[in-house]
Amino acid sequence: MDRTRIKVCGITSPDAALAAVDAGADVLGFVFVEGTPRHVEPETAFEIMSVLPPMVGTVGVFRDLPLDDFIEIEQRCPTDWSQLHGAEPENLVRDCGPRVIRGIRFDPATIAAELARWDAIDEVEAILVDGSAGGEGEAFTWEALVSPMASIATPIIIAGGLHPGNVGEAIRACRPFAVDVSSGVESTPGVKDEAKIRAFCRAVREADAQR
Repeated sequence: MDRTRIKVCGITSPDAALAAVDAGADVLGFVFVEGTPRHVEPETAFEIMSVLPPMVGTVGVFRDLPLDDFIEIEQRCPTDWSQLHGAEPENLVRDCGPRVIRGIRFDPATIAAELARWDAIDEVEAILVDGSAGGEGEAFTWEALVSPMASIATPIIIAGGLHPGNVGEAIRACRPFAVDVSSGVESTPGVKDEAKIRAFCRAVREADAQR
């Protein structure tokens, strides 16, 4: 049976990290974008990562950084994947590889071309489709991904506006490789809610069982 992977993004504390892992998260995301509610310093993220059990993946989230700044943060806090969530050009995405998650914003007029564009780059291991520029909790029409997804090989992660009440619907609509949640499992911006994380992971597993 296919299993939808779960990424809980915007982790800012050891308690939130361990709560997500205990609930069933496969991957944790750390936002290195300054001025955002979930921004975390690389050293803090590295300390949180040190308490994680084995086999838990980590993602560093970046937006429109020059290559030298990206490398500097990666040296301070190496993560398993780097999620580029801005307007980074193809040459910069390649230079930030390997193991890049390319974040793009859903637009029905351009989604097919954007998926094909990043599917063609070897360094991109997954494409994250968001309803906004990132971190705004804005959903999109998941069914509209079904057709363009069919023609690409790169795994798809869906994000934006997901929460325990709708993630099952999203999975049934387009059957992504993974789902990404942040604000949908928070009590206030940047503060994760353990009960909501558990409910989200449970809803994912229930949707998987219905595939």
